[in-house]
This record gives sequence, structure tokens and C-alpha cells, in this order.
Amino acid sequence: MEADWEVEIGGDAPIIDACWEGFVDLRFDPRLRPEVFWNRARGLAEAANVSGLAEDLVWLNGLRSPVWTSKCDVWPVVDASTFDAGELDAPGNEATHAWACYVDLLPKSDQQWTTPSMAVQWCKAWCDRLGAVPLTHCRVDLIVRRATIAPDLMDYGVTAYVTACGESCASANAALSRALRAFAHTISPDSPVE
Repeated sequence: MEADWEVEIGGDAPIIDACWEGFVDLRFDPRLRPEVFWNRARGLAEAANVSGLAEDLVWLNGLRSPVWTSKCDVWPVVDASTFDAGELDAPGNEATHAWACYVDLLPKSDQQWTTPSMAVQWCKAWCDRLGAVPLTHCRVDLIVRRATIAPDLMDYGVTAYVTACGESCASANAALSRALRAFAHTISPDSPVE
């Protein structure tokens, strides 16, 4: 799997906002039954667009995950000229359609990233592990950004962009599903809900 990282923390760079109005909390809470998290994740509109996305989000928010998620989105890439088949490790004739997803990742409270370099260390390690995953037709780009964790707390987070392509819209969507599964299990290799 292709993977890379960068830092975008300049004045006009996007900021991850964990305090947004539509936030759905998928973080593990031992006081709640696991079905609560599964139902919340399956209820997300984005989960209807990619097979397995709900499970991947629950995995990323699991008890032993180093991160939690604050937002995600999924969309078909309409213009094939906006992505490079070579960057997705795919032959050009197998890269006529694409799907993309982003997931905002924030560190668990015991792993706070108070400087960009702390987030970069995690990104480098994740890219090394993702690069060893034997998947083609996809890539992950990790962007370190400033993040509003709580109304009065700024920190750093990572926006993960996962892109996958295929010969058809359906095959690109299936490739994105496989890429998201590999991503979730690589970021949080031992993260069951309980």
C-alpha cells in the first residue's frame, strides 16, 4: 500500500474540529454495551457508502487504539484526471474510477500530541507499517493538522485520506473498502471493542 505524510499547520490550513455540531462519539466506554458503538457507527450516512466502514471506525475507536475519530466522509471521485494511477500503484487501464475517504484522527488523552513533531512520529511509524501491506490500487495520505479537541483545548491531529481506484465504480469502492480495513488494522493492530 502506498502511504505518505505531511504537515499543514500554517495560517490558512484546515483545523480538525472535534467539537462540531454533528459529532458522533464512537470512543469505547466500558459503561456501555458494545452494540451501542456498532449501532452508532452503522447509523452514520458515510457507512452506507462503503462496505465495512462502520466496523473500521469502531476498530479505530476501540479500547486499545491509540486514536479516536472525530469526523469522516466518503465520496466517489468524479474526475479521473484528479488522481494519478501510479500513485495508487495501479495500471492506467485499471484506474478509470476512484473513491476517496477521509478520517480525522485524534490522540487518546494519554497520547496527546502537543507538538507537530509528536504527531509526525506516529505518522512515520504508520507509513512504514502501511507500506508493508500488500495492497495495490490505493494509497493513504496522512496530514498533520492543528486540532480543537475541546472548546478550550488545541492540540494536533491527523487527517487520513484514503483513495482507491478500479476499472469500475464498484471495483473502486471495493478497493476502498479493503484499503480502509487495512488502514484501521494497521493503525490499531490490536483494537477490539472490548
